[in-house]
Amino acid sequence: MGNIGFPELIVILIIALLLFGAGRLPEIGSQIGKSIKSFKDAMKDEDKKKK
Repeated sequence: MGNIGFPELIVILIIALLLFGAGRLPEIGSQIGKSIKSFKDAMKDEDKKKK
């Protein structure tokens, strides 16, 4: 339990498409990517400060 397979990803994508529309999905994906990158950079900076 907890494994997300291909059918589940398709269902999630369809729900996101219905909620946000096709035009906003690339924008949302870009913002999520930027947030993840920012979080990883902050974690790296924190590790450098501890050493």
